[in-house]
Amino acid sequence: MNKFLKEFKDRGYFYQCTGENELSKLLDKEKIKGYIGFDCTAESLHVGSLLQIMCLRLMQKHGHRPIVLIGGGTTRIGDPSGKDKTRKILTEDEIEKNIINIEKILKNYLDNNDPKTKPIFVNNYSWLKGLNYISFLRDIGKHFTINKMLTFESVKTRLDREQSLSYMEFNYMILQAYDFLELNKKENCSLQIGGSDQWGNIVNGTELIKRYSNKQVYGLTTPLITLASGSKMGKTETGAIWLDKKLLSAYDYWQFWRNTDDKDVIRFLKMFTDLGIDEINKIKNEDINQLKIKLANETTSMLHGKNESISAEKTAKQTFEEDSLGENLPSVEIQLKNKNSNINIVDLIILSKIINSKSEIRRLIKGKGIKINNEIIFDEKFAIQENLFDEHNYLKLSIGKKRHLKIKLI
Repeated sequence: MNKFLKEFKDRGYFYQCTGENELSKLLDKEKIKGYIGFDCTAESLHVGSLLQIMCLRLMQKHGHRPIVLIGGGTTRIGDPSGKDKTRKILTEDEIEKNIINIEKILKNYLDNNDPKTKPIFVNNYSWLKGLNYISFLRDIGKHFTINKMLTFESVKTRLDREQSLSYMEFNYMILQAYDFLELNKKENCSLQIGGSDQWGNIVNGTELIKRYSNKQVYGLTTPLITLASGSKMGKTETGAIWLDKKLLSAYDYWQFWRNTDDKDVIRFLKMFTDLGIDEINKIKNEDINQLKIKLANETTSMLHGKNESISAEKTAKQTFEEDSLGENLPSVEIQLKNKNSNINIVDLIILSKIINSKSEIRRLIKGKGIKINNEIIFDEKFAIQENLFDEHNYLKLSIGKKRHLKIKLI
């Protein structure tokens, strides 16, 4: 088996592949270009996109050149895959701002120095914006049948649930296939990688290229990553785990990985770090908490740099082991209309915007899940007084066992 495909499988990235044997032979014979598409529906990618990013890094490691397709055009329509309703349509300015931010994040992860493997960034709006509708229907649309399009999961699910699917969304799969065709023509791209929910769209692309230009190209998909708890990767009780420090601190990112379920640690070391498979197999029976720290350090270093990772580990040690106020603990400043206002613990948490439900806060208090400066709060009317703050006007708020913040009233 080709070395790239072998490592792709060993790390748990592999789900499905079109023409696997032929692709393996091609990869042995030459260095290729392969692409992954990212729609820009938010100002940042979150950790749910990290597996795809790791695939791009793996391509570079094996000497292949990744193409990053930013969906400036397709974002204006919205991918119906995995959705039970139409996505919110963003403004032109929002899309452009998101594109800039997402490119910055991806450049953090990818090697931009080697000209042979340096990523190629493309925006599909450059070819989609000028499409002539009649010509597109005649030249591209004729290769698709409604019968087959209705069988794809993204369409079938919505129709089975009797949820509306707009004609605009229905066209998404044709446009994604057209993206692959354009990249094949412009960049000689011969591989598309995507999540398992993109399988139908990817196969459409390989078949379109075969019919349109009689060229053989390939599709490769990754599995949907779920946590040991069964929940989807990238979402937590407190929101998405963003890959942008403006939206999520390096410390919170570190903590996300440090809190990985025991059952997921080895799997995630393979998927989300650059540690070699042999090295991971050697250390897999070591102390689970040390492995979690290693996972947190490796993933945080990759995104935020080694210094931020070291700082996050130090802050966690201060916070959890020494019960002190870690110097780099995430902080929240709460502005009061009247600095002499008396507020209680429930008001404090609501104003900090950490939890928006008063009933949820009261439930946590009853369950001994709220602490101020490491002391359990038993009374929902507990008053926040001046003597609770340190010399820098901060107090430490703990929610559950794993979330700790510095709070300052201004």
